[in-house]
Amino acid sequence: MGKINPTYRAQLSWIEDDWSAFRRALRAEHQGDFDCLFGQARDFADAADHQNAMDPMEPLSMSILLAHEKRIAEFEEQVMELEAE
Repeated sequence: MGKINPTYRAQLSWIEDDWSAFRRALRAEHQGDFDCLFGQARDFADAADHQNAMDPMEPLSMSILLAHEKRIAEFEEQVMELEAE
């Protein structure tokens, strides 16, 4: 039988655990932002799992970048709507 690779969701959980000391060292006001980044990464976990990357940090980073791109597009749309008023 071949070796089964862990799922991206499992790897993401391990990465988040590995970074827990960093999270604890953040000021309380930034800990929620840290949690939000991992939440954004989980939002794209299905696509990231299909990537089957050797380094799970790559799809983690891409997921966060994609989430930020989405938010920027939403903000740009809001600005255009406000300018149109």
